[in-house]
Amino acid sequence: MFSRERKTRLAEWWWTVDRQLLGALVLLMIAGVVLSFAASPPVAERLGLSPYHFIIRHSLFVPPAIAVMVLASLMSQRQARWAALVMLCGSVVLLWATLRFGVEVKGARRWISAFGQSVQPSEFVKPAYAIIGAWLFSESMKRPEMPARTIATVLLGVIIAALLLQPDIGQTALVFATWAVLLFLSGISWVIIFGLAGAAVAMLFGAYMFFPHFARRIDTFINPDGGGNTYQVDRALQSLLEGGWFGRGPGESIAKKLIPDAHADYVFSAAAGEFGILFCLVLVGLIAFIVVRALLAAQRQSNLFARLAASTIAIQFAMQCGINLAVNLNLIPPKGMTLPFVSYGGTSMLAIAFGMGLMLALTREKPQERIATGLPLYRTALAPAE
Repeated sequence: MFSRERKTRLAEWWWTVDRQLLGALVLLMIAGVVLSFAASPPVAERLGLSPYHFIIRHSLFVPPAIAVMVLASLMSQRQARWAALVMLCGSVVLLWATLRFGVEVKGARRWISAFGQSVQPSEFVKPAYAIIGAWLFSESMKRPEMPARTIATVLLGVIIAALLLQPDIGQTALVFATWAVLLFLSGISWVIIFGLAGAAVAMLFGAYMFFPHFARRIDTFINPDGGGNTYQVDRALQSLLEGGWFGRGPGESIAKKLIPDAHADYVFSAAAGEFGILFCLVLVGLIAFIVVRALLAAQRQSNLFARLAASTIAIQFAMQCGINLAVNLNLIPPKGMTLPFVSYGGTSMLAIAFGMGLMLALTREKPQERIATGLPLYRTALAPAE
């Protein structure tokens, strides 16, 4: 089925996709299942659920996520653009529909029920906007007379407006950062870079002034002794310290059992308590490998759109991981951002799998280019040029 001599689509995919990057992504999903076993039973018991409730649900989403990633990686560049466009249009509609029909949780409407399942549209907006934004920016670079950057910026405004009305400050910051990355990679002056930095500071100040829950988080982060609720952050830090280098062992962490979101936003802290700092460093190393390899593969693409889109998806993945890890280490205020493929959350897992699958598709070796240049037909995406 995967023989080099067989010219099937699956065989072509197998010999042109970056198999090491694909394997690292699947390994990260497996790590998420292992950590779900370690972190979620106490949370489920506190909620009156079966100890294996979150483990089962998390595990059930892994096969569909792998399938979504593989199917997306089979696409051509044209198909990837169309898939991202359809995903973006659908998720933006759902994003606005959430404001009226969504489920309110802790004062925010971020989820909408569909076919008996809760869906967070903002998770699908992120990879879809990265791909379509990259296409618009690449077209603008090739044909400056086209208002492609303006279209991408207007689209950004539509998305951010819906996110702020939910409100969801964390996702707003990540989508805005995605647009800023596209702008930076497409080539801008330092004047614009400093202008963007000033705009980001202004947005943070505006969020502090107009969103009370965001202001409370900032105040509590700056002055933890000022009466704010720091229970979860304190327990997370306690779990990090408790585990030491090698951890207390599976099921032995005491602090982990007290973290309300140990299975979701604070799964990294729960892992430190059970398996130790060394395990966490290996996990961070795996994430770093994925990001660096993806960026290197992106830079080897001759097509401007593929290079820009794959780089943006990789950086977006890195930013989300960085935000989650920084929250766990109490370096920034809590953001409610999942650790990709590791934290509990079916919507997040499927959305990230879709994005990473498109990244794999865009960085695949192109057989037609091999034939045209007379080079070997199949090579890994990161093989050096001959």
